[in-house]
Amino acid sequence: MADLAHGKPGAGTVPLADHAPTTRRDFLTVAGYAIAAVGAVCVAWPILDSMNPAADVLAAGAPVDIDLSRVQPGQQIVVLWRSRPIFVVNRTPELLKTLQDPRDISLLSDPNSTAPQQPEYATNWHRSIQPQYLVLVGICTHLGCIPSFMPQPNSVSPGWLGGYFCPCHGSRYDLSGRVYSGVPAPYNLPVPPYRFLSKTMIRIGENPPDGGDFSLESVEQI
Repeated sequence: MADLAHGKPGAGTVPLADHAPTTRRDFLTVAGYAIAAVGAVCVAWPILDSMNPAADVLAAGAPVDIDLSRVQPGQQIVVLWRSRPIFVVNRTPELLKTLQDPRDISLLSDPNSTAPQQPEYATNWHRSIQPQYLVLVGICTHLGCIPSFMPQPNSVSPGWLGGYFCPCHGSRYDLSGRVYSGVPAPYNLPVPPYRFLSKTMIRIGENPPDGGDFSLESVEQI
């Protein structure tokens, strides 16, 4: 598959609806998120597409280098690698605190990342090489939709600590891509192979020198 290139930016118990009767209000809420997400994708795609590398780079399937200085604190950018959206987030200390909040951990299906959805060097509480920077494949493990970045507390529902919400069928993930229990998605969001070239530059598509031979073909589901 072709490798596409650089993109541009774009606490409490969370009640889940798997045992609650569906109401018109529930439907309208989810539909509203879906419409907003589709609109965001329609706006973002021309920006992403306009920054693709040369055709020979795409054909070669080369790794993609990302300048982290472009990612402001609390912000996410989306880049394309091997035709997949890659989320890169600059997590603030406040956002990182939520990942170890007992309220968050108690809601997760795989809080310790036991399923092989990430390389060994990202099998930790923050699912990354450095806690500050999150790198994920932005494809819901349910049916392949693109989750929405929703870092603001209570932005999805009362008690929401921040994370990813999939508008298609309601799957939820925290700010390390760990999936909630009781949602359609069965696995955490995958972490692609990547490494740091410098303090402000990462390369997606290559493991660190001592990071083994992890590839996306190794994950349970994408």
